[in-house]
Amino acid sequence: MRGKPLHPDPSVRPLPGINGHQHEVRGPVHQAVPPAPAARPQVLGADVPQVVVDHQVARHIKSEVSKRLADARKAGASMSQASQEQQARGWINEAVAVWSDAAAAERGVSPSAAEDAALARAVFDMLFRAGRLQPHLDNQRVENIFINGYDEVWLDYGGGRREQVAPIADSEEELLEMLRDLARNAGQSERTISTASPMLALRLPDGSRLQAITSVSPKTYVTIRRHRVWEVDLAGLVKLGTIDTTLAAFLSACVRAQKNVMIAGEQAVGKTSLLRALLKEFDPDERFATVETEFELFAHNSSHHRQVLALEGRESNGERGVDGRGAGEITLLDLMHPALRMTLSRIVVGEVRGPEVVAMMQALTSGKGGNLCTLHARRPDVIFDRIAELYALADGNLSEQLAYRQIANGLDFIVYVSMIDETMAGGSRHRFVSHVLEVTGMGENGRPATNEIFAPAPELGEPRAVPRMHPGCINDLRRAGFTAHLLDEAHGAWDAALALKVGIA
Repeated sequence: MRGKPLHPDPSVRPLPGINGHQHEVRGPVHQAVPPAPAARPQVLGADVPQVVVDHQVARHIKSEVSKRLADARKAGASMSQASQEQQARGWINEAVAVWSDAAAAERGVSPSAAEDAALARAVFDMLFRAGRLQPHLDNQRVENIFINGYDEVWLDYGGGRREQVAPIADSEEELLEMLRDLARNAGQSERTISTASPMLALRLPDGSRLQAITSVSPKTYVTIRRHRVWEVDLAGLVKLGTIDTTLAAFLSACVRAQKNVMIAGEQAVGKTSLLRALLKEFDPDERFATVETEFELFAHNSSHHRQVLALEGRESNGERGVDGRGAGEITLLDLMHPALRMTLSRIVVGEVRGPEVVAMMQALTSGKGGNLCTLHARRPDVIFDRIAELYALADGNLSEQLAYRQIANGLDFIVYVSMIDETMAGGSRHRFVSHVLEVTGMGENGRPATNEIFAPAPELGEPRAVPRMHPGCINDLRRAGFTAHLLDEAHGAWDAALALKVGIA
């Protein structure tokens, strides 16, 4: 390992390496919790030994096992993923046993079973999982992972704490090799990262979203966003403090009444989690589609749904056709046309970041309603302009007037999710719904008109959404089971205003 170890500890025993090179990575044998920069790693008990892994040895074993797997595939053996992993485990154990014998001869004492197991696990992770990155993906406390070059790794935790941990590669090339392995292992073989293709967007097997960039930057940068809230429903979001029971009942009625709902907000505020919760309000036998650039909703893996058509866009292979489009590229708009012929009651469009906004608006203006989507926007009052900006980026340079007209015709409600980050003031991060706007048609100024149904109440010191008025479609919601008088409570169902270090204006 280059330089001084982050966590010097006399109890750590280095493993012998190839050609005398030793590489130390701290961590307990049985627990994938990353160490803090200035403290010993957490362990399950005092008897759990601390071991290190020589990653040069691990890479050597990985290379040998990879060749054996490739030979097995070339021989025509039909091997499932499970079979490949089982076969690889056997080969890894054989190679680790050979290494252990050599290490014993070099040391004069045999490596412990824990050291053998740690090395075997590291090799398996390199082959089939995320390599040295895997312990951080296994840690449920980690919210974001930032890799600023191979030798600088930071972890964001749910409460707002950020810590630097040990490198997950020994060189830029090793980091790029890990990213290519992740793309192959994730089954997205058309995606890679190189000088010719310097950007990589990837969905990891655990649902995390990875974005990497290289070549056009001084070093390789990687951001991994975790999804820590999977099977959440509206009741779960009430427990988390994202919404109160009044808003939960309102949103549930919107879904049952087949209203088109857009969830908006900045990055990492919980838009996808709220969308997953709204999907739980669908009837289990309702047939619907999810259309995403990368799978994040995973409704097709949920035990709640039985009729899900899950569609995922595909990047091009880097070549361009005569029409200027990337060869092999499938956009969300491409997916929308066949989806509309699949006898669906609803279409759910995942995160909208660019020209796919056209596909989203097609979904909202097609069928009888009940469609859902998400959008990035930094404030509730800029959402319409944000959609118009994305229309201008789409093929054909679509007009602002068209965007406004489709919003007015297609949208029923906008739910805005906010975050107040008080970590710098000694507090924590608060994520919650702050606004629910009803779109009532086209206004006199050529922009969509809205009613503010839920909003913050500064006069009450409350930044979260509380009832402000009844929507124009209140009777539709009443038919779906909503109790209208809930909207007459000024505080909503909150017991008290959100406790903040710094009050709202």
